[in-house]
Amino acid sequence: MGFLRRYLRNPGAAIGLVLLLLVLAMAGSADLLYPRDPLALAGRPLQWPFQNARFLLGTDASGRDIAAQIFHGARISLLIGFVATIVAIALGIIVGAVAGYYGGLIDDLLMRVTEAFQTVPSFLLLLVLVAVFGSSIVTVTLAIGIVSWPAPARLARAEFLTLRNREFVQACRTLGLRDSAIIFREILPNAMPPLIVYASVVMALAILLESALAFLNLSDPNVASWGNLIGHGRGVLRTQWYVSAIPGVAILLTVLAVSLVGQGLNDALNPRLKPR
Repeated sequence: MGFLRRYLRNPGAAIGLVLLLLVLAMAGSADLLYPRDPLALAGRPLQWPFQNARFLLGTDASGRDIAAQIFHGARISLLIGFVATIVAIALGIIVGAVAGYYGGLIDDLLMRVTEAFQTVPSFLLLLVLVAVFGSSIVTVTLAIGIVSWPAPARLARAEFLTLRNREFVQACRTLGLRDSAIIFREILPNAMPPLIVYASVVMALAILLESALAFLNLSDPNVASWGNLIGHGRGVLRTQWYVSAIPGVAILLTVLAVSLVGQGLNDALNPRLKPR
């Protein structure tokens, strides 16, 4: 209850949580409200929102229901964001934990590799990975996770550098615990709060990266994603702007919700904000 009270103390975090729950509700109810294939032809192309009671958000240039694509696209965007975040945080923890715990030559080597990844713009590296390995939804998700790991790695390294000489770590070494046990069972739980907060940033960026790929027709065309819908609306942007605007607003609200939730987690997990 103390964690929830600290979280809800931030009004923006409460709003973000409500928005995120709404997006989750959309994703969970997609099959119930729109059981048909969202990419199937549904009616006359380019019907404006509220023009036809069957299509509350209108239809795109191919005659597909925009509302169905929005609801099913919520599932795709959240899934991509969640899985890519897990991949990025897991890779970052492994690299950062090893570098921060051992230090010395191992630290220098791993940080040089991390810096090499950071010198290349993440979106450019993502384009290369998609071009080489294909644009299936699995490949795109893993590629986003792979290009997003350097920042979590540096954050994990900083936490391990701070914690590796603490008394409880010295006690574990004295008791003869293996390095892997000290790293993952003793130090990592104490280093997780900032990584959990940063995971919200990674998730928001993952959703934006997939949308950018889809806008360039480099994402999986066989799934109903918000980015694909924006891309399909490019040709009619001047006349039927709603085709791109509606999924754009959905992406904006989702990214905003994830960011606000991250801020709330930061307030709730920050020891300096705990009540005395």
